[in-house]
Amino acid sequence: MVGVAACGSVSSIKALWETRIQRRRQEEEQRGRPSRGGATGRLSVQVWEDQAVLARLREKLQTEDGRLVLRIEQEEWKNLPACLVRFVQVQEWQIHRTGLLKVPPFICSFQNLLVLDLSRNAITEIPQQIGKLTRLRELLLSYNRIRVVPEELGGCEILERLELAMNRDLKELPDQLRKLVRLQHLDLSMNDFVSLPDCVVALPALQWLDMGGNRLQQLPDDIHRMQMLQTLWLQRNELQILPENISRMSRLDTLVLSSNRLRDIPSLMEDMTNLRFVNFRDNPLIVDVSLPLRTEDGEDDREMFGRDFMLTYIQEKRRRAEPPPLVPPVLMVPPGLMVPLGLMVPPGLMVPPVLMVPPGLMVPLGLMVPPGLDSNPY
Repeated sequence: MVGVAACGSVSSIKALWETRIQRRRQEEEQRGRPSRGGATGRLSVQVWEDQAVLARLREKLQTEDGRLVLRIEQEEWKNLPACLVRFVQVQEWQIHRTGLLKVPPFICSFQNLLVLDLSRNAITEIPQQIGKLTRLRELLLSYNRIRVVPEELGGCEILERLELAMNRDLKELPDQLRKLVRLQHLDLSMNDFVSLPDCVVALPALQWLDMGGNRLQQLPDDIHRMQMLQTLWLQRNELQILPENISRMSRLDTLVLSSNRLRDIPSLMEDMTNLRFVNFRDNPLIVDVSLPLRTEDGEDDREMFGRDFMLTYIQEKRRRAEPPPLVPPVLMVPPGLMVPLGLMVPPGLMVPPVLMVPPGLMVPLGLMVPPGLDSNPY
């Protein structure tokens, strides 16, 4: 019934209409008219209930930046009603903190959908029908309980932003996600990944990736294939070593590696001229490096484990790896000893002259005496 004003919860509205229908039956019986059947009565209740729900949903529709948005915040909607398909013209869903348990299969009816934001709910699964949203650009499902991502999501080929942070038990992605050739932003933080999925490395347009708070133990050797990547968050993992090829990520300007198990920094990383911000804090690095204190206006403006730290670390590691300069040993020559000049000359090539050494003179062993040096030959 168009124009019905609905207030209160669905259950209270349902009870109200059931009371009205029962009263109508009683009035018909008193007038001697046959009462409508129970099935018809139940159907009437369902119709009124749908109308009440639609009235509530209609109040949630807003126009923002030229888009029709369905916005529901902090209300209990564990399941979305099928009557929602009446609003297929909606371009953006913003449904947060409602206790929603699943994305309804009829989501595929919303072919105009550009943004689907269902973060901070209790969703456990994503339906296969999600892949039919061919115009979808943003899918935000962080802070839910999702364990499996369907391979059909690869059908959303113009998707630009995907957020699946804080789903805890999520540990892998289907290889079909490599079809998301326009994906630029991917958040997989605070999950249970032990390795960087191959499909992620293969994403050609990816610029921003957050894998922080997982259980990553190593990075793939071909990580440099992510040539468009600019920001990489890897904090709070279990990384022990970085691949040398990370230095070939020429567009990377932000790299966060704090709270891992790294013991070394690849020397080639000093060639990453575009890297503006890097953080190695809370890693058991084998070379102990400290930077001089620099202050400005009384405040320490130094990033203690940033780019300057990285460069200083690499330089110090290189210095320690260099062999010490050779210092020839010396021999205490007794008084009057005749020391051959040109001692290092192979036997048979020359007859070395000898030098009378003054008492107590320290003579380096292996000393090469140039020919013609004044001496005291015998």
